Amino acid sequence: MAKLVIFGLDCAEPDLVFNRWIDDLPNIKRLARSGLHGPLKSTVPPITVPAWTSMMTSHDPGMLGFYGFRNRRSYDYEDLYFANAKYVKAKTLWNHLSRHRLRSLVFGVPQTYPPSPLNGMLVGCFLTPDKNASYTFPEEIKAELDRVADGNYIIDVEDFRTDQKDDLLKAIYVMTERRFKAFRHFYRKDSYDFAIMVEMGIDRIHHGFWRYSDKAHRLYEPGNKYENSIHDYYVNVDAEIGKTLEILPSDTSVMIVSDHGAKTMVGAICINEWLQREGYLTLKEKPTEQKKFKTDMVDWSKTKAWGEGGYYSRIFMNVEGREPKGIIPKKDYEAVRNELKARLEAIVDESGKCINTKAFKPEEVYRATNGIPPDLVVYLGNLDWRSAGSVGMDSIYLYENDTGPDDANHAEEGIFVWSIPGQKPGGRGNYSIYDIAPSVLKHFGIDIPVEMIGKPIA
Repeated sequence: MAKLVIFGLDCAEPDLVFNRWIDDLPNIKRLARSGLHGPLKSTVPPITVPAWTSMMTSHDPGMLGFYGFRNRRSYDYEDLYFANAKYVKAKTLWNHLSRHRLRSLVFGVPQTYPPSPLNGMLVGCFLTPDKNASYTFPEEIKAELDRVADGNYIIDVEDFRTDQKDDLLKAIYVMTERRFKAFRHFYRKDSYDFAIMVEMGIDRIHHGFWRYSDKAHRLYEPGNKYENSIHDYYVNVDAEIGKTLEILPSDTSVMIVSDHGAKTMVGAICINEWLQREGYLTLKEKPTEQKKFKTDMVDWSKTKAWGEGGYYSRIFMNVEGREPKGIIPKKDYEAVRNELKARLEAIVDESGKCINTKAFKPEEVYRATNGIPPDLVVYLGNLDWRSAGSVGMDSIYLYENDTGPDDANHAEEGIFVWSIPGQKPGGRGNYSIYDIAPSVLKHFGIDIPVEMIGKPIA
């Protein structure tokens, strides 16, 4: 049975890979032209958590029961949790493979901290709080991991929202070099049927350097110091993939995937400022300066809804009998939600032009709504704008991110490449993130569980 290796490139953008820079990425180009390739439709929302877990389970966020990094544990206003691996109840690819006595090497896949046992080896993801935590399986490989990664395996860069761009660029390159080096070491050391590694560097470099590279960005300056920083990093990642391909058996099947893409961020809509202006949110006192939104600021007796910031927005409604101090009668819930959805989708920019916001009802986009979903999932300006959760601004428009320098937002499509030795090139197509897991199971001759919502690609 042929081995399968997946290179995961968090946030890799299909337009950059397949259109603009393909000739500068010889290893990716060769794999794409020899097999299948094209954009990979992401989850709603297109964000690292839960997109990678959706890819590894073929379950949508509603089925998984978490809708982003932070989720409601209950309907209490402050009862939130971070969705790490403890909350993943669906079986991942390596769970299925382990049951069939196939060995897996899993490196840095988001939402794998804390690690769980498998038939193989696992290195946890960027959700690891620090390296004092137990983030590998088995635990005893931590020292070896550091040793083969030039003395210090880097889980993630410390702060990608920074103005210290030289330091950030260096840190991203060092992280990437050491992750690929460690992955190759452990792949050579033992025999694995399936291996996957996810590199976070593309996501970090997009958020840190997009304004310097994208001529469409309002802050772009021709000839700036970092103009080619993203391009050159993609070339570097391609070279690391090439080095890794050299150690694989010739009949190895190889995929390259990303969980979502990237695009220029026009600015941010201050969602809680907007909700105040529209009469949905009332604070006990109006802040005189920008502050992080906290639920203890809210006058719940006069509040119908509040929102969370991020690359997308989640809107929560204050429903009678559901939230502790809810005021929206249950009989009016749908009418108020429809009104809120319509108003959100009518948001305009400062010139009065509609920015084309999309507001999704969870039950209309997911197969199930486990856990506690937001009442609305909102793409402000169809993801051209992010959501700023802070309050105390004089405007609903913000042109600097409220959580640190960041000039890119997530886009709805990632990349997909699959080179299958012995099969004819299939050309370019359009694919779904939910199709990856069933495709891998089919490759290994394993029956696809009925709960998986994707279909095998080949």
